[in-house]
Amino acid sequence: MQEAVDNTLEMVKMAEQGGFEAAWASEHHSIEMTIAPNPFLQLTHWGAHTSTIRLGTAVICAPYWHPIRAAEEAALTDLYTGGRLELGLARGAFQYEFDRMANGVSQQQHGGEYLVELLPALKALWAGDYAHNGKHWQFPNATSVPKPRQKPYPPLWVAARGEETFDWAIENDLNIMTTPLQKPFEEVLDLGRKLENSLAKYADSKRPRWLVLRNACVYDNPEQWRTPVEAAMRYSAQFQGLFTTGGNVINGFPQAVDLQQQSRASDYTDEGLWQNMMFGTPEEVVEKLKDYEAAGVDQFCYGANFGLDADTALRSLELFITRVMPYFPSSSFDSTHNNEN
Repeated sequence: MQEAVDNTLEMVKMAEQGGFEAAWASEHHSIEMTIAPNPFLQLTHWGAHTSTIRLGTAVICAPYWHPIRAAEEAALTDLYTGGRLELGLARGAFQYEFDRMANGVSQQQHGGEYLVELLPALKALWAGDYAHNGKHWQFPNATSVPKPRQKPYPPLWVAARGEETFDWAIENDLNIMTTPLQKPFEEVLDLGRKLENSLAKYADSKRPRWLVLRNACVYDNPEQWRTPVEAAMRYSAQFQGLFTTGGNVINGFPQAVDLQQQSRASDYTDEGLWQNMMFGTPEEVVEKLKDYEAAGVDQFCYGANFGLDADTALRSLELFITRVMPYFPSSSFDSTHNNEN
C-alpha cells in the first residue's frame, strides 16, 4: 500500500510538471480496487507536494456527508492547498456502499435527494449562520469553520448521466463531469446532446465546463495494445461485480463477473475496449482526442486507475504529456488527471 501511495504521488507531480490543469481523487469505501476513503485527505497530501495543479474531488458522495462536515472539510482543504480545490459532488454509485455508509437506503430511489439537499446547505454554511430543516438533515444555526479561501466558494461540479441531473446542474450553475464508462464514443455524443438540451431549456444560464473521463494508456509500440486492454478487462469484471446483488465483495475485493453475461457484452471485447478507451500509440490517442474536442468536451480527464503496473502507468503518462498534449493547447482543450490508490 505504501508503494501505491508513493506511485500515485509521483504521477500527480509528473502531471503538474507536464501541464495538467487538475488532479482528481474519488471517494469509495470498503473496496480495495479504489482505495479512497476521504478525497479531502488525499488532496491535502498531494497539495503539500505540488504548487500549481488544481486539486479536485471526483467526487464526494452526498449521502455519506453531513453538510457541516462537508462544508468545513472542503474549506479546510481549500486553505491547505492554497485555494486550489475543485469540489465535485454526486449522488453515489454503488448500492454496496449505500448498505454500509448510508444505512441501506436505495441508491437509485433516494441518492439524488441527498445531493439536491446538500448543495444549498453548503453554500449557506460558507456564507454565514444557517439553520437547516430538511428531509435528511436537521440542525440549528451553524456556520462553516473555516471558510474557503476561494470566494464565495470553490468551483463546483456534479457527476451527471441522466437528463434531470444535467438540468439541475444548469439551474444551479454547476460544472459537469461525466464518464461514458466502457461504452463506445456514441455515448460521449449522447452526453453532449443532453448538455445541449439542458442549455436550451435555460437560455439565460451560462455554459458550464464539461469534463469527460476515460481510462487512458499511451504506449510506444502498436503491439503493446493488449497490456491496457487486459488490465481494463480485469477491472471491468470487478467493477461490474459491484452492481450485482449484494456486491459479492470478499475482504474488500469485488469478485469478478462473466462480462459476456452482461447486458452490453459487445462492449467487453478486446477490440471494443481498445477502441472505446483512450488506449493507443501517441498518434492514435491524438486522433481519438480530436473527436472529443470536436464534440465540445472542455476537459479530458485521464483515468489512470484501472490496474496498470507502475512502470507502464508512468511511461503512459510521460508519453501523454510529451507526445499527445502538445497537439491540444490549453486554451482550447484542457487535460485533467484522475488518480487514486
